[in-house]
Amino acid sequence: MDAFKGAARILLVRLDNIGDVVMLSPAVRVLRRALPGARITLLASPAGAAVASLLPGLDEVLVRRAPWQDARGDMAFDPQREQAWVRDLAMRSFDAAFIFTSFSQSPFPAAYACYLAGIPVRIGQSREFGGAVLTHWVRPLADSAHQVDRNLHLLKEAGVPVRGPGLKALRLAVPTEAHARAEGMLRERGVRGDFVVVAPGATCAARRYPAERYGSVAAALQSLGRQVVVVGGPKDYATGEAVVAAAPGTVSLCGHTDLAELAAVLQRARLLIANDSGPMHIADAVGCPMVVLYAGTELEEQWRPRTAPARILRRPTACAPCYRFDCPYGLECLRIAPAEVVAQARALLGEALREVAGG
Repeated sequence: MDAFKGAARILLVRLDNIGDVVMLSPAVRVLRRALPGARITLLASPAGAAVASLLPGLDEVLVRRAPWQDARGDMAFDPQREQAWVRDLAMRSFDAAFIFTSFSQSPFPAAYACYLAGIPVRIGQSREFGGAVLTHWVRPLADSAHQVDRNLHLLKEAGVPVRGPGLKALRLAVPTEAHARAEGMLRERGVRGDFVVVAPGATCAARRYPAERYGSVAAALQSLGRQVVVVGGPKDYATGEAVVAAAPGTVSLCGHTDLAELAAVLQRARLLIANDSGPMHIADAVGCPMVVLYAGTELEEQWRPRTAPARILRRPTACAPCYRFDCPYGLECLRIAPAEVVAQARALLGEALREVAGG
């Protein structure tokens, strides 16, 4: 803690997707408590920045698409762009940078950019040697550790006090205006009282339970008297329409909500049914119970929800975890009958109802 005790400007680096930024919320709270007078800035990807404004404790969000996070290799070769970004970073005069990564990522590219920008304290975790690029080189937890635990481990090993009730719980601060807009959208479409949300999207095809099966799930839930709402971004519009076609009466909000409004919708929902995706993590942060169709692309223990009640469904396969964007085996890990999904949803709904009655 001594190395950055008087730091006035702190940079957090998390250049990943929506869920990764949501899972950073416990670490942001810990840092805010340890450094109440500091200005805390998050450097996020365009996707991550869309939810970053909901994290309590942040003062500013910078948006950056970095070449070392370009998994598909479609960024143009442009050294001048990167040099200009380093100069911009230097002008902000940060005192310290905390570089948050998953088990498979290296902190050294971001740390080197921070080094060139003149940030004197640079903290990251890796098993690989990186010389003096990091001033605080933290040995990570086991690869199987949950991402929230990994984030907090980085702070603890750097000397930040990591303690307090509800330490690991995900939290989002949803603005009152977003709640009002979400309520208005639902009422305009005739959605009132208890409803179930279906989120059929995911960042890669290998994580997506088929849309026609989501349609069968929605139709079954409707036959049980449940209203169903489909959510997603603009890219999920066609998928949402496919679910509506299979289950007439389902309401689609795909492409109509920002992430604050999505969080408000999920906070009102009785249940979410989703893939391993951003909505799963947002639901975890707002306390919405969920059934998750969890593909074999990742290890469940690294990313699964741990705050809200959750049922995780996946078929064991020899290829898991594959870390692929596309599946060459017909999504064997997601060969789960809609009837099984509905059964788990009913069980979780029953648990939620008993909890309300008991409360």
